Amino acid sequence: MSKTGCLSWLAVLVLMTGCATMGPDYRRPDLPPATPAVYQHAPETPAPEDAGDRWWAGFNDPELNRIVEETLANNWDLKKAAARVLEVRSQLRITSAKRYPSLDLTAGVQSQRRTTSQLRLESGKILTEDVTRTTDLYSLSLPAAFEIDLWGRLARAEEAARADLLQARENRRTVAQTVVSEAVSLYLEMEALERRIQITEKTIESYRQSLAFVENRYNRGLTSVLDVRQARRTLARAESLLPPLVQELGSVQQRLAVLAGRYPETRPPRRKPESYFQRMTAVPPGIPSGLLLRRPDIRAAEARLMALNARVGAAVAGRFPKISLTGSFGYTSEELDRVFNPSSQLWNLAAGLVQPLFDAGELKAEQKAAEARYAQGVADYAKKVLTAFAEVEGALLTRKQQMARRDRTVRFLEEARATRNAAESRYRRGLADYLSVLEAQQSLYQAEETLVLVDLAIFTNRVTLHRALGGGWGEE
Repeated sequence: MSKTGCLSWLAVLVLMTGCATMGPDYRRPDLPPATPAVYQHAPETPAPEDAGDRWWAGFNDPELNRIVEETLANNWDLKKAAARVLEVRSQLRITSAKRYPSLDLTAGVQSQRRTTSQLRLESGKILTEDVTRTTDLYSLSLPAAFEIDLWGRLARAEEAARADLLQARENRRTVAQTVVSEAVSLYLEMEALERRIQITEKTIESYRQSLAFVENRYNRGLTSVLDVRQARRTLARAESLLPPLVQELGSVQQRLAVLAGRYPETRPPRRKPESYFQRMTAVPPGIPSGLLLRRPDIRAAEARLMALNARVGAAVAGRFPKISLTGSFGYTSEELDRVFNPSSQLWNLAAGLVQPLFDAGELKAEQKAAEARYAQGVADYAKKVLTAFAEVEGALLTRKQQMARRDRTVRFLEEARATRNAAESRYRRGLADYLSVLEAQQSLYQAEETLVLVDLAIFTNRVTLHRALGGGWGEE
């Protein structure tokens, strides 16, 4: 075949590339049945909207906003996830490159020394002599290779690699969401510990004043030494509660610092106002369940499905013939200054076809395995979506019950304060014993600390809700 004919066939084969793509095209699986338009336990009363995907701004705390931004900038898990994205992006480039011809440049020089025996006639006699000859061969060529992707095997492989990149990006967002949630939760826990320390210190001061009052009555002979001992015992017990709280606060501060990429230092507790709970914005009503599909882990699961589906197509295409083209163009000469002469030019072009005739069912088994992996991926995706709905509904249900618990705790606190005031007033007038005062004081301390813990539960549940929803509750 002439050079022109070879090039014509090459053009035809290249145009045929990508005309057929084997395997099924991706289609999102159906979600679990009976998916509601809104969540069952979403609130019914109107509420202001939050700051969208910057959901932590809904706590209205500038210090928290600063910590979250610092964490997003410096967290090492996030940096690792970002590096993983770069790795997968490079893998995509490697896969995409296989769809294009490869072209190399080769240059070489070869020196060869050959000794041959030859006959010659001398004085009527035939003599044999060895002749040594040294030759140099210079070459310069451009070899090329190209696989014609008639059945879309390489196209499906590239499609799978793109889905892998999408999955890596969504996994990075999942890491970011996890890191932010952990940072916010630690900050809220730190605030609760600061508030508990503040309550304990206030209680200790109250017990000291009570002890001074009881000792004064004892010195005047108005009460027994038992009241003094009880007052001292109660004060000592309250003072023993403070060091563990300070230690726990330091531990939380250290964990938060590491999360933000800082050295794990501690600092003294801040003073927190009693109205800090009111800073948090309310949950808006009628949260649409479709927002759940914004969750990066669900999007990553779907990206994994897309990759598995594309690999099914690649496995199907792998059972069809592979057509490859190879060729080279260059020059070769025994003289360096004549390498680029037209007479030194050489080229070759070849086409090859490989069709497995017998492989004991290996290729068919690979296709079945790819289909089975896709079926597993569908099951994982459906379970993840259903579990995500359960997480949102669970967080909304918990919120509803925790808010009801807070209302009752507030009433408990109000009654505990009134009881304490009444007990102290009756004791000063000699109408009650000191034991009733101690019980009222301890009940008040318990009520104040319980309210802090209930507030913390409501705060952390809000974090859980935002994480389950994949961010805020505004439209993207």
